[in-house]
Amino acid sequence: MTTAEILKRVRRIEIKTKGLSNHIFAGEYHSAYKGRGMSFSEVREYTPGDDVKSIDWNVTARFSHPFVKVFEEERELTVMLLVDISNSSLFGTSERIKRELITELCAVLSFSAATNNDKVGIVFFSDKIDKYIPPKKGRSHILRIIRELLTIEPAAGSSTNVGVALEFLNSVLKKKTISFLMSDFVSTAFEKPLMLAARKHDLVGIHVFDKTDKDLPDVGLLQVQDAETGKDSWIDTSDKNLRLLYAKNFDQHKKYCAQAFNKSGASLLAIRTDQDYVKSLQGYFKGR
Repeated sequence: MTTAEILKRVRRIEIKTKGLSNHIFAGEYHSAYKGRGMSFSEVREYTPGDDVKSIDWNVTARFSHPFVKVFEEERELTVMLLVDISNSSLFGTSERIKRELITELCAVLSFSAATNNDKVGIVFFSDKIDKYIPPKKGRSHILRIIRELLTIEPAAGSSTNVGVALEFLNSVLKKKTISFLMSDFVSTAFEKPLMLAARKHDLVGIHVFDKTDKDLPDVGLLQVQDAETGKDSWIDTSDKNLRLLYAKNFDQHKKYCAQAFNKSGASLLAIRTDQDYVKSLQGYFKGR
């Protein structure tokens, strides 16, 4: 893409997703994430009805009548986007490929966070950390994230390693964040870093998949390529048993991911490329 084409796509995504953020998700996001705790604000004189546990005994002793500590909610949060850019994310057979859906999701979440005056950062990963943009505020920062989402390319032959992204999150982000992990999860053996990340951060997984990841169409003999390994092979899609096995393997892996997230205490959403992600996100925010 030329620079002009990139800017045009960025603007188009901004208009669409910022509208969703302002009119649909801003309230839900604010309600779901009210701040990570309470911080000290001031000391004032005690009034009837105040909790006696909040009395500041040092100030009370100094002035010979009771004073209480006042706390306020810490509103500023940090949102981290962990985005799978492996070759399998470039697959899609309907309205959009997985990467396009992930880009929109990232934009919606980023603008919702911005409305809440929160910082946003992003980690691009495949089987390694491809790029890291530290958390920051502001429209220009979000537009930079969208540009990167549109233009970043995985290394040739890259595969998916969810554990790498989670280990990076655990080691680099010292304070608690709201982290959204977006991937098709063509990966295994990420339970341990997932468990550690879920203890430290408010972690949400978003499983992005295409309908043909589960349902193999009956189109006869077909040459296919494994997006992760690049290996070509021929399959007979008219074979009913093959199609059933294909669907079974997908369901088993989806179940594995759901169990891993459930065991860790993290949340997991599943969104298909040809379905409306608005309802899924709204349902998640309202359910918190």
